[in-house]
Amino acid sequence: MSQAALPTTTATAPATTDESRTAAAPGRKARIALRTLQVVLALFFIVASGLPKLFAASAAVESFDKIGFGDWYMYFVGSLEVAGGIALLIPVLSGVAATAFIGLMIGAFITNVTALDGHYAATPLILIIPFALIAWARRHHNAELVRLVRHRA
Repeated sequence: MSQAALPTTTATAPATTDESRTAAAPGRKARIALRTLQVVLALFFIVASGLPKLFAASAAVESFDKIGFGDWYMYFVGSLEVAGGIALLIPVLSGVAATAFIGLMIGAFITNVTALDGHYAATPLILIIPFALIAWARRHHNAELVRLVRHRA
């Protein structure tokens, strides 16, 4: 048989084009960005916001004295912030935690405007945006959480 008569086969790897890689990349990049946002917000609310309230840092005590609810309220808000920050890091709790933080930020805005003369009132409003993004992106975890709670009950 001649060389031309032999059937030729070529083994090729599965087709991976630049298009298929870039089509999958935005989803992966978005997940990484969302997770990074959750970690940054969690660290902020645990370390920079919640713990100073729990350890009665002078700046926190001063701010809460102006509010007029007493030290119990400072410890309560600090506990909520630390618990919420930890919950942001737990996948099944992240959507609920982000939603709870939205409520906390609305309360912080109202408190800033009414009791603290509006200083830093924009900060809680700005923080509502990333929390809303996290709550929306992690909304599928809510059904999983309900299923876990019902299973335990």
